Amino acid sequence: MSERIESRWVDEETAGLSEEQLLIYRSQRLGNDLRITNYGGGNTSAKVRMADPLTGEPVEVLWVKGSGGDIASAGLDGYATLYLDKVLALEQRYRGKEHEDEIPGLYPHCTFNLNPRAASIDTPLHAFVPFRHVDHMHPDAVIAIATAADGEAVTKQVWGGRVGWIGWQRPGFDLGLKIRAALRANPKLEGCVLQNHGLIHWADTSKACYERALELVNAAIEFLARKPVHLFGGPKVSARTTEERRAFVAALAPALRGKLSRLQRKVGHLDDTREVLDFVSSKEAARLAAIGTSCPDHFLRTKIWPLHVAMDATTTPEALAARLDPLLDAYVARYRAYWEACKRPDSPTLRDPYPVVLMLPGIGMLSFGKDKSFARQASEFWVNAIHVMDGAEKLGGYRGLPDAEAFSIEYWLLEEAKLKRLPPERPLSRKVALITGGAGGIGKASARRLLRDGAVAVLADLDAAALSTAEAELVKEFGRDAVRSVFADVRDEASVVAAVQRACVEYGGFDIVVLCAGLASAAPIEETTLELWKRNLDVLATGYFLFAREGFKVLKQQGLGGSIVSIASKNALAASPNAAAYCTAKAAELHLARCLALEGAAHGIRVNTVNPDAVLRGSKIWQGDWRKERAAAYGVGEQDLEELYRKRSLLQRNVYPEDVAEAVAWFAGEASAKSTGNVLNVDAGNKEAFPR
Repeated sequence: MSERIESRWVDEETAGLSEEQLLIYRSQRLGNDLRITNYGGGNTSAKVRMADPLTGEPVEVLWVKGSGGDIASAGLDGYATLYLDKVLALEQRYRGKEHEDEIPGLYPHCTFNLNPRAASIDTPLHAFVPFRHVDHMHPDAVIAIATAADGEAVTKQVWGGRVGWIGWQRPGFDLGLKIRAALRANPKLEGCVLQNHGLIHWADTSKACYERALELVNAAIEFLARKPVHLFGGPKVSARTTEERRAFVAALAPALRGKLSRLQRKVGHLDDTREVLDFVSSKEAARLAAIGTSCPDHFLRTKIWPLHVAMDATTTPEALAARLDPLLDAYVARYRAYWEACKRPDSPTLRDPYPVVLMLPGIGMLSFGKDKSFARQASEFWVNAIHVMDGAEKLGGYRGLPDAEAFSIEYWLLEEAKLKRLPPERPLSRKVALITGGAGGIGKASARRLLRDGAVAVLADLDAAALSTAEAELVKEFGRDAVRSVFADVRDEASVVAAVQRACVEYGGFDIVVLCAGLASAAPIEETTLELWKRNLDVLATGYFLFAREGFKVLKQQGLGGSIVSIASKNALAASPNAAAYCTAKAAELHLARCLALEGAAHGIRVNTVNPDAVLRGSKIWQGDWRKERAAAYGVGEQDLEELYRKRSLLQRNVYPEDVAEAVAWFAGEASAKSTGNVLNVDAGNKEAFPR
């Protein structure tokens, strides 16, 4: 299942740290190893003696990971702090399992030092264990035992009497009491396996607690490693080559994304790693997928089951696309029946019933969510589930939770309340932008502006070095999931098609196309060579046409509408001396956009044009001869050109890439939902370029 976990605790790094700082040190090392716990999974705690801010007297304070946090990245502000004696006193208020959900509402009354971080529902698991340090983890190797048909007996085999077994129970107050009872019955316990859930363990020092985690998990890893290799019955469908898989996904994903987004738009993620391919393509995959995942942390991100698609090595993306409606309808019907059978009078309403995870034999696993991070995490949780199923099948058979118990997690009122507390989504959340010339001044500024509004972005550019720099800059600002880059020569049809396919593989499709690749040249007409003429038309007319055409295909296939924004120029409307090739090509961009607006309207695809002028700062076209040529055309020095442009504008202001990006964002968003075929000048006022 995995290799033995080596300690990452360094004594020199922990010298002089306080107990709460040691808690963070330990937690981050546990959380950053996916063999120990999944993203956002598990929680850690420490009981620390601190001065009461009111009395100054020493009191016991429970530091426990806050609700919704991730131990891999959380700092001190990610932990709730509670008076331990007040938490323990809640036992007097506890009215039994049927009133379990009353208790979390009382945790704020136990808050130490006005800490605003909400306490986790797992707080009792830490409070009622009489050790100073407690960790609750979700190691795949341990959950494999926890979900095995005879998990309790296997627990005794692996750890002897050192680790107890707690039968399945939803996390909460009563589970904390049961763990305490197990310890009272056997004070020598070092931890407990929680059926279908994970591992909890404890120690009296932070380092000892960390080392116990590694020792207990390694024992499970080594036990499973001694079992015969399990390949889920062997392959049923052969895995296709990397190129074939990516081409399949590129062709299928837009149609699939469109159908999965009928209620809420979604962003996609592909996992076609070897372990995923081995599972989804195996003889046992359909059976195991139908059982569904088991760990409570998974349900909110993956739903109870994925959709395993029946297909073989000859299935084409077009044939599968034609079958999507009945496949998705059957999944939705099963999911609705599950909700109807399990719901209670106070249950939350039915959520989006479409699958989050789809398994395609020979191709890989596609997951879809509100953003790329959610989709990726859902995929990672299913990789955890594959590991668990692998181990549990070695031990005699994987067992999922009964539907009613799974429902009690997926539709838990406390989790529903947490979802309702989430901040509102940003204006362009759930949307994907494809930006040509993405490494240039206007392209990068447009990407940044759209990212700021919640979109994710694919930058396409011919300048590999500038593209790498732009991607790194935006990744640092917005995160790895939000940005991708792809080399593209807009003059080359194959390169454009490949770039569009890459966007579909990375995110499932896109909603916004910003046509921004550019160049500029100037020459009197008698000095304008055929090569110069063709170069302008190839990049500015043909390049815009190719990306617009391929983007239009994807938007139409998705059936979700979309927005194409063409970055033209003041010169699309107003002629300039000594720039016939450039002005003609820019006029072609404008008219292409108007033509596409006519064709796109019936499909909800809006096409609009932004006309900048004199964007010198940050723009790559001004880094070559264009600055010198335009200065010569106007009879001024290069250093005076920006001031010349400012003074000739009606508003007497300079225009920057960020100004153009604001216009792009407006056309990309819902504020312009009733605008197509329009032109927006961003030129500080140029009367020769007035559209009418």
